[in-house]
Amino acid sequence: MASSPARYSRSLDWVTVLIYAVMLGLGWLNVYAASYSSDAPAGGLFSGQSFAELMQYNWFKQIIWIGTALVLIVILVVVDYKAYDTFAFVLYGLMIVLLVVTPFIARPIAGSRSWLELGPVRLQPAEFAKFITALAVSRYMASINLRHQHFRDQLVLAGLTLLPPLLIIAANETGQALVFAAFLLAYFREGMSPLILIILAAAAVILILALLVPKLWLIGAFTAILVGVFAFNTKVMRHHLPLALSVWAVVIGMVFGVDFFFNNVLQPHQRKRIEVLLNPSADPLGVGWNVTQSKIAIGSGGLVGKGFLQGTQTKFDFVPEQSTDFIFCTVGEEWGWAGTMVVIILFMALLGRVLYVAERQKSVFGRTYGYCVASIFFFHFAINIGMTIGLAPVVGIPLPLFSYGGSSLWSFTTLLFILLAIDAYRKQDLVR
Repeated sequence: MASSPARYSRSLDWVTVLIYAVMLGLGWLNVYAASYSSDAPAGGLFSGQSFAELMQYNWFKQIIWIGTALVLIVILVVVDYKAYDTFAFVLYGLMIVLLVVTPFIARPIAGSRSWLELGPVRLQPAEFAKFITALAVSRYMASINLRHQHFRDQLVLAGLTLLPPLLIIAANETGQALVFAAFLLAYFREGMSPLILIILAAAAVILILALLVPKLWLIGAFTAILVGVFAFNTKVMRHHLPLALSVWAVVIGMVFGVDFFFNNVLQPHQRKRIEVLLNPSADPLGVGWNVTQSKIAIGSGGLVGKGFLQGTQTKFDFVPEQSTDFIFCTVGEEWGWAGTMVVIILFMALLGRVLYVAERQKSVFGRTYGYCVASIFFFHFAINIGMTIGLAPVVGIPLPLFSYGGSSLWSFTTLLFILLAIDAYRKQDLVR
C-alpha cells in the first residue's frame, strides 16, 4: 500500500502547481533583469563571487526565497488539512498580537513601521495577515449561513475582516490594508447581498466624481435623477420617500465631505498620488515620476520588446522599485506587448483554476477559502498592473510571484498551497 505522502501527491492539483512554477520562473527572470547591471563581473551568474557579494543582488536573494518557498510547500501539503480549520482562530489571534506590536518594535522604512528584521531577514507581517484572515473568516463562515445570518454574525464577520487592515494602517502601510477589500468578493459568493457591493461601488463613483466635477453640478444631477424617478413612479416613491431623502442627504454629505477627507485625513503623499492619477502631468518629476517612467518603459517595448537584459529604462534605473512594485514595466520593456499578454494570460489561468478548485469543494470552509485566495490574487494582479500603467494609484503592493521579496513570495505560496492541500485531502476522502 502506498504511503500517505505518495497517495497525497497523486491527489494534488498539478495543473495549478504547473502554472505556479511557470509564473515563479518567469518572475525570477524578470527580477534578474530588473536588478541586472552591465558592470557586473563577467563569467556567468555567480562568477566566483563570495556568498556575501552575491547577497548584494536581488536576483540571488530571490533564489534563496524560492528555495525556502519550496520547503514551505512540502510542509503545507503534508500537514493534515484539518489543522488549517482547527487552528484558524489561534493563528488569527497570534497574528493580531504581532500586528499590534510591530509598529512599536519595527524601525521606519520609507515612512512605514511594518517590517520586522530578524538578522539578515526582513519580514512584513501584513503579508501573512492575508492568508491567516482568509482562514479565520472561512472558519467562521462555515459556522453560519450568510444568506440568513443575524446582525451579530454580520458584526463578527466585519470585525474579523476589518481589524487586521486597521492595525496595518496604524503601521502606515495603507496599500496592504486595501487588499482586505477583496474579501467582499468571497462573501458575495457565499450569499452576501449584492446591494452591499452596489452601494460601495456607487459611493466610490460619487467620491471620484466629487473630485472631478463641480459639486453643485453633481448635486444638481443627483437631485434631478431623484425627481425624475419620483415623477415616473409616484406611488412607489411616496412609500420610499424617507429612504430617498436619506440617500439624498448622505450623497450631499459625501460630496461636501470629500474635501475634508482629502485635505485632513489623507497624508500628503497619498493626496499627491490621487492627484497624479487624476492628472498625470500634475507632478511629473515628483510623485508622478514612477508612473511616467513605467509607462515609458512599457510603451518602448513595442510588440515583442527590446530583448532580455536590453531594457534601457531598467538598465539605467529610471524606474524606482523596478524589481518589486514596478516589475511589470520590466516585462513590458524587455518582452513587449507579447510578454505582458503572456503574464496576463497566466494570471487569468491561475485565477480560473483556483475558482474551479474552490467550486469543487464540499465544505463551506474550503469553498470560502478558495474564493478568498482568488480574490486576493485578483486584487494584487489588477491594482499592481493598473498602477504601472497609470490606471490605479500607486499603493505599493507587489505583483504575485513576480515581484522580488521573501514575505510576498511566502505569503502567496502559503495562500495557494493551503487551498491545494485542502483540495487534495478532499479527493482522498472521495476515494475512501
